[in-house]
Amino acid sequence: MANTRTSNAIGRALAAVFAGMLLVRRPRPIHPHGVELEGEISWLSRSQSGIGWIDDPAPEPERVVARASRSIGLPPPLPDIVGLALRIESRGQVADLELASTGAGVPGRFGLLLHRSPSRAHLGTLLPYVGDRGAMLIAARTISPHDLPTALPDLATRLRTDAWHLRLYAARLRGPWHPFADLELRATPGRADSPLRFDAGRRLLPGARLPEWVRAVRQPSYDRVQRSSRR
Repeated sequence: MANTRTSNAIGRALAAVFAGMLLVRRPRPIHPHGVELEGEISWLSRSQSGIGWIDDPAPEPERVVARASRSIGLPPPLPDIVGLALRIESRGQVADLELASTGAGVPGRFGLLLHRSPSRAHLGTLLPYVGDRGAMLIAARTISPHDLPTALPDLATRLRTDAWHLRLYAARLRGPWHPFADLELRATPGRADSPLRFDAGRRLLPGARLPEWVRAVRQPSYDRVQRSSRR
């Protein structure tokens, strides 16, 4: 009960903070500017994470629409928290996966880190999913290119000619990272930023669920921002 009250209190506090931020930065209080991307996910092999989307390889690559962004919106060349949100058409349903630059080890995988280049960032879910085998984190790391630019307009230009190749990983809260899929992204032709609003809490990956404390912490602020964007 105490944990529930604490999670609810944190969720309400974050919602109030986001409401204040919306007064000066609308419609996106964080990740204000981004680059729209598109591509596909291809599975490497069968895994044993306990989350169906990870463990049961799709027979064909799955289509992805994505958005790369800088969370705080600091001007280049300053570093920022790198964000990568994915919308996946997966096995008859739409799912969102939201990643941000974190550490890879413990406890760093539970904290946000600033980077100049998306190529250098370990992109993780920060908060866990729960599957049939317990809590799991998901992450992505760049395979190539290793020199993606900091500024979003430059990133868009680069990804119109060169694909961004990443590998997806899953790990238990304190365990090693295991690869399960490859992701290829390119800038969407004729589009700059994406109008999509991502919400991994309401568009869950097949076979995954959120711990109640995670939902209580994250969802009030997400719902507050989503309602504002519809006005």
